[in-house]
Amino acid sequence: MKLSRYIDSSPLNPSMTSDEVRAAIEEAVRLECRSVCVQPSDIPLAVRLCRNTDTHVCTVLDFPHGKAPAAVKEIEARYYMEYGAEELDMVMNYGLARSGQWEEVEEEIRAVVNAAHARNVIVKVIFEASQLTAEEIARATEVSIAAGADFVKTATGFFGTGATEEQLQIMLDTAHGRCKVKASGGIRDYATAKAFLEMGVERLGIGSSSVPKILAEEANS
Repeated sequence: MKLSRYIDSSPLNPSMTSDEVRAAIEEAVRLECRSVCVQPSDIPLAVRLCRNTDTHVCTVLDFPHGKAPAAVKEIEARYYMEYGAEELDMVMNYGLARSGQWEEVEEEIRAVVNAAHARNVIVKVIFEASQLTAEEIARATEVSIAAGADFVKTATGFFGTGATEEQLQIMLDTAHGRCKVKASGGIRDYATAKAFLEMGVERLGIGSSSVPKILAEEANS
């Protein structure tokens, strides 16, 4: 499968103009990215531009800090699905994770997953893994699986470092095929994207400005 089918192109910079977001979505469709992951306010636009294409509409939820209560996360999920989102990338409350409050973490993930799966919508749980220990990354993966998440994901790209091989290996080893893994944050060249896919990662979150460059590098490799 070509690289674009693993990419969630992400025009998430909050300063982007409407025209810039539109152009990024249109480019993601033209490049046949797996999805375009937009800010919630851009869901209706993405739905229109992605209709009858192979590019799905994804949005971020409780982004980028993950500090909303579980009930609010669930409400966000329901609204975004009503707008037309087909995939939800939710930010885990990693402050709770660092506090060892794993029951609360699992509760909020399950609230979103239950709402989403009732409508066949995929949920990816963002850890902000650079802020967690190896043990916490493994535990967060287990908790996400227990809550029914489809993917675990490294980072928002807005705080700390991006994805690393060490983080991804922990997530892959812990998941052991029970959920999928998405690498996100700091992926700006083909070599990095290729290396992560060879590890077993099944989705790549890449800033929309970097996607054309990476795919051009693939074409010339």
